[in-house]
Amino acid sequence: MTIEFSVSQATINDLNDLAPLFDLYRVFYGQSSNQEGAKQFLFERFDHAESIIYIARHHTTDQAIGFAQLYPTFSSISMKRSWVLNDLYVSEEYRKHGVARKLLEEVKTFALQTKAKGIALSTAPENIKAQSLYEGLGYVKDDEYYQYFLTLPQQ
Repeated sequence: MTIEFSVSQATINDLNDLAPLFDLYRVFYGQSSNQEGAKQFLFERFDHAESIIYIARHHTTDQAIGFAQLYPTFSSISMKRSWVLNDLYVSEEYRKHGVARKLLEEVKTFALQTKAKGIALSTAPENIKAQSLYEGLGYVKDDEYYQYFLTLPQQ
């Protein structure tokens, strides 16, 4: 069964539809459900213009079925902007219908329009399906650089 859906850049008017999906995305990655926290986090991204979010909606029901969230970063070496695709999620019942692929295509179009150097992303090692999709769309696993992260104490 083929589903029809559309993808567009989200605005703060999409907040109530995005928050439950964002919460499910966090639960997928082992976090406790916190819908109010998810809504507040996304509100702050919109309010401070700190991210770009694309939303996928079912054509018939207008239900939000997936999203992708990008954050800007900059390269001093190339003196260009890049985008970090930090979040990508599709509701379980709508997977394998091309929703993630279409979200990634929109992200790429946006990156090209903003003259970005590229798009970075990371995923869990066990998320084989996502890795296959990314590699099929031309993303290359970085074997050249190690990534490090310093976790700071929370106050």
